[in-house]
Amino acid sequence: MRIGIDLGGTKIEGIALSENGEELLRKRVPTPASDYRATLQTISDLISDIESTLNKQGSVGIGTPGAISPATGSLKNSNSVCMNGKPVYQDLSSLLNRDIKISNDANCFALSEATDGAAAGEEVVFGVIVGTGTGAGVVVKGHVLGGPNAIAGEWGHNPLPWPQDNERPGPTCYCGKYGCIETWLSGPGMSRDYLDLSGQALDAKHIVQLADKGEETAEICLQRYEKRMARSLAHVINILDPNVIVLGGGMGNIERLYSNVPGLWGQYVFSDRVDTKLVPPKYGDSSGVRGAAWLWQEK
Repeated sequence: MRIGIDLGGTKIEGIALSENGEELLRKRVPTPASDYRATLQTISDLISDIESTLNKQGSVGIGTPGAISPATGSLKNSNSVCMNGKPVYQDLSSLLNRDIKISNDANCFALSEATDGAAAGEEVVFGVIVGTGTGAGVVVKGHVLGGPNAIAGEWGHNPLPWPQDNERPGPTCYCGKYGCIETWLSGPGMSRDYLDLSGQALDAKHIVQLADKGEETAEICLQRYEKRMARSLAHVINILDPNVIVLGGGMGNIERLYSNVPGLWGQYVFSDRVDTKLVPPKYGDSSGVRGAAWLWQEK
């Protein structure tokens, strides 16, 4: 049995999978607010609850925002800020009295979809999560690519490729730079762009709904978004040449992206044709927790 834990800012989700990936049990509990020790204890209690309910012990994989720093062994870049700078791996291993595996939540998403999801069996998979932020993970031959700096897949904090004059220098990003892909392609990025076009503040979901109804400004906003997504993913294809790009997160629910973006990215990809597929995730929001469980199944 494999247990996966997805640590989120508001909830912690746990799942138990059988050897063949069948879901045995799933539970969610609230994440303690800004309390490191309480968060660790909640994770431990959730694992104990799952094992007690199923009357068996499992391996434990944990997906978390941010990554374990190879330099310090502590968590970095997590939006659950109480976890940053803390030895999460060591403390959880000690609390659970067993070995565990920890990986970035986007890596877990990519691993889930590469293992038995929308990109199952593909050699190189780029798993993208685009919602309130923008992140990604890379899986090669069933193995999560981490890198010596533990930042493989940090696609959202590169500048928007092939920027137009009106896109320079770009919006300020929380990382301190300007014009990061995240500032354009996240849900808030689309909202800001629509506000600039219309003077009206709407969230991304409502902008898409207006575009579906033929509202002109919303349609212009969506077309601008698609072109930026195409340029951003073309840059990835030129470097990584993935077989499949899986597009998750809230923005991945925009159905037209799967036909329109591949129709645009060819002009930026350094190839006579583009065979990379852009697909929605098989497991949706469940991919992160499933991928955490599959951390013990990496090929």
